Order: sequence, then C-alpha cells, then structure tokens
Amino acid sequence: MKITKDSVALISGGASGLGEATARRFIADGARVVLLDLPTSRGAALAEELGPAASFAPADVTDEGQVRAAVEQATRLGELRAAVCCAGVATPGRILGKQGILPLADYRRVVEINLIGTFAVLEAAAGAMASNDPLDGDRGVIVMTASVAAFDGQIGQAAYSSSKGGVASLTLPAARDLASLAIRVMTIAPGVFETPMMAGLGEEVRASLEALVPHPARLGRPEEYADLVAHIVANPLLNGEVIRLDGALRMPPR
Repeated sequence: MKITKDSVALISGGASGLGEATARRFIADGARVVLLDLPTSRGAALAEELGPAASFAPADVTDEGQVRAAVEQATRLGELRAAVCCAGVATPGRILGKQGILPLADYRRVVEINLIGTFAVLEAAAGAMASNDPLDGDRGVIVMTASVAAFDGQIGQAAYSSSKGGVASLTLPAARDLASLAIRVMTIAPGVFETPMMAGLGEEVRASLEALVPHPARLGRPEEYADLVAHIVANPLLNGEVIRLDGALRMPPR
C-alpha cells in the first residue's frame, strides 16, 4: 500500500525510541502521524518539533476510552491507513528472587501494557480502517511490536517474555480475523536496540550486548525498525507473520 498525503498513521509509544523513528519515517513518506503516548511523555514537544504533519494524543494504552479517542483524533485528520504499536515496558523480575516471589501486580502491569495495550490499539485501529476504501488492495496495515524475548526469554524476563510472546501469538489469528476486511497485521520482534530502555546501561553492559549479535555486532538503530515498518506497509504479501529484526541474535539465559 502506497502512503499518500491523505494517509494517517497512529503510533503508540510514538514519543520516543522506535515509535519516534517510525513517526519521522511516515512523515518523510508524506503521511500525517498521531503520536499516542502518556501525558507525561515528550509527545507534545515532539509533535511541535515535527511540524504540522504531526499531532499528539495523550493516552494510556491500558485505557480503552483513551485509545479510542486517539483513534478518533487520527480519523479526523484523514484516512487511518497504518497503526504501529510501540508502547511497552520491560520491567525485570525473577519469579523467585531475593525479595521473594514476583508480585502478581508487577506481572499484571507488564501484561496490561505490552499485550492488552497492544490489542486495544489493534482493535480500535481496525475498527476505523474497516470503513476505508481499499488502497492498492488494503484498507489498512497494523504493525505490532514483540521482542526476541518472546522466543529467547532470559532470567528475570518472565513477565516481559510472556507479554511479548502473547503479541507474537496474536499476529496470525488477528491477520486471519481481519483478512476479509483487507486489513493486514504483522509483528516485528526487535533484538537489542538503541532506545530509551537501553539508555541507562553502562558502556560495559552495552559492549557485552553488542558482542552477542553475530552481524552486525552492534545495537539496532531505531531507523532500521522504521525502515522495516515502511516495507511492511508497502509490501502487500506481508501478512500474519513475525519478523525478527536482530542481526541473528539468540539471547543466552542471562
């Protein structure tokens, strides 16, 4: 599907990291973007920086009403043709750690944001896309974000890995559910990327992570994620699949 000046893309977690890079790519390709992110994020400032093609929708992906309001904001700008789910947290915690068992509330919060929040954006966006006229055969494309942790979960990643595994498993049934409406669904599973989640790591930890990646032996760049999103939107045969974007990385236990 070719992005046009009438196309709108909604990006959850759009105020930083992978979401910000994706927003910049959509704008470069001629689309308008709506940055869905927390009210406390830098979404408003980023939208102002990006110019008239960008707007900010303050919302929490775990709040169904706020997500629907963000989608409605996007549809007022034009035809919602793409939705990209980048909002997520990576809160660590062992099932049995030094502080005892992992609090169920901590586990629930990760799943609520990463999996249920993704589904909230998916279904609200699909509802809006369903009324679009087909463009190059598609009414819309939804790209979700899993993680290599969905497949190679490390010690302390029980909550994160299972939430991202849920996103990966959601991909095919969602694509099948929406196929009759000409809406495609894909998922990207990034490896280790230069994002705010990684910003607090020291140089030693960063170097050790880079050494795990066979080739290229470095952290991924958000722009490379955005490039893949753009290709998914453009390629009509990409549907119902999870693509690892990781330089052949396979995470060790710790």
